[in-house]
Amino acid sequence: MAEAKPRVRVPKSAQKGEIIEIKTLISHEMESGQRKDREGNTIPRKIINRFEAYYNGKLVFAMDLFPAISANPYIAFKVRIDEPGEFEFRWVDDDGSVYTEKATVKIEGA
Repeated sequence: MAEAKPRVRVPKSAQKGEIIEIKTLISHEMESGQRKDREGNTIPRKIINRFEAYYNGKLVFAMDLFPAISANPYIAFKVRIDEPGEFEFRWVDDDGSVYTEKATVKIEGA
């Protein structure tokens, strides 16, 4: 499979103190390590095992993922916005690869 491709949906602006919903999806095969190829060899495990979201450098959401997660994992969560800033999203793969995406949120009227 080609390199994982992250996508995020973050509102461009919010009211101070507003709770916004963040939606993320990463294109990834999430191979569990339990299937076999045509020759009967076990296909090695290769999954996104960790997701983290930072806002202005502060961790605001994190989760561990396991082999039972489907391909192309979709993650949605809510966060309160008190100041303008930048989100950084990180997906960590079993092989040590880290995929990142960023998004900025402005405070309305500021």
